[in-house]
Order: sequence, then structure tokens, then C-alpha cells
Amino acid sequence: MKILKKIGLVLLLAFVIAQFFSPEKNEGNTEDLTAFLAETKPSAEVKTILENTCFDCHTSNTNYPWYNAITPVNFWLAEHIEDGRKHLDFSKWSDYSIKKKDHKFDELAEEVEEKKMPLPSYTYTHGDANLTDAQIKAVVDWVKEVRLGYALAPQPQ
Repeated sequence: MKILKKIGLVLLLAFVIAQFFSPEKNEGNTEDLTAFLAETKPSAEVKTILENTCFDCHTSNTNYPWYNAITPVNFWLAEHIEDGRKHLDFSKWSDYSIKKKDHKFDELAEEVEEKKMPLPSYTYTHGDANLTDAQIKAVVDWVKEVRLGYALAPQPQ
């Protein structure tokens, strides 16, 4: 029994010490989204959907939940955000070529239609991120409209 107490004490001490270490937060400027919003012109409904389901992991500014203050949860969240931004970063929209924007929007529609995005781990704690069929349709219709504009845009030679 003494060995279990010692192991428990060591684990508790390690957990307490770990709380003094945390990853860098994703706290950028919300103005980074200006180019994306101006170019894609989402309706108020779609913009709200994007704010509730996409922007925390796919922009340079995350609204962190209370449990982000707990290590190791904060490292897990930081990894998810980094991975999300690696795949699609709305804050860097103006850096993407038209071809890349079109491709990213194709992927966005596919992921949303197949209900792969937002991730289930996100929707567990963000109830308003659970998309209804009507919301999915609104996003997909908006994506199709934007992609049509990219298809008609002059391509660089």
C-alpha cells in the first residue's frame, strides 16, 4: 500500500508542476479575416456558422475554453489548432492562389457534407458547432457560389 501512495504522490506532484508549462496560444489579430470575408462574402448565417465551427481552429485567433488552462489538455488543443491551420488558414487567405482557394473550398464542402468537420471532439464541448442539415446546405451552397467565381476569374498565365 505504501508504494501506491508514493506513486500517487509523485503523479500528483508531476501534474502540479506541469501546470506551470503551457504551449503558445493562438492569439492573433481578428482583422486577419478581413480579406477572406471581403472576398467570399458569406451571408450573416454562414458567417455565424463559420465563427461557431471553423474560426477557432482555422484562423490566427482562437477563443479558448476554460479547460485550456489545464496541462496536458492545453497541449492537445494546441496540436489540434496547429493541425487545423496547416490544412486551412482563413487568416492567410490572401496568400493563397485562386487555384488553392478553389481547392480549399472544395475540401471544405466535402468535409462539411460528410460531417467530418467540425471534429466530434470540438462539438462535444461546443454545442452550437453541431451543424443541422439546413446549416450544412447553407455552407455548401455558399462554397459552390464562391467556387463559381473562382472558376470565372482570370487565371495567371
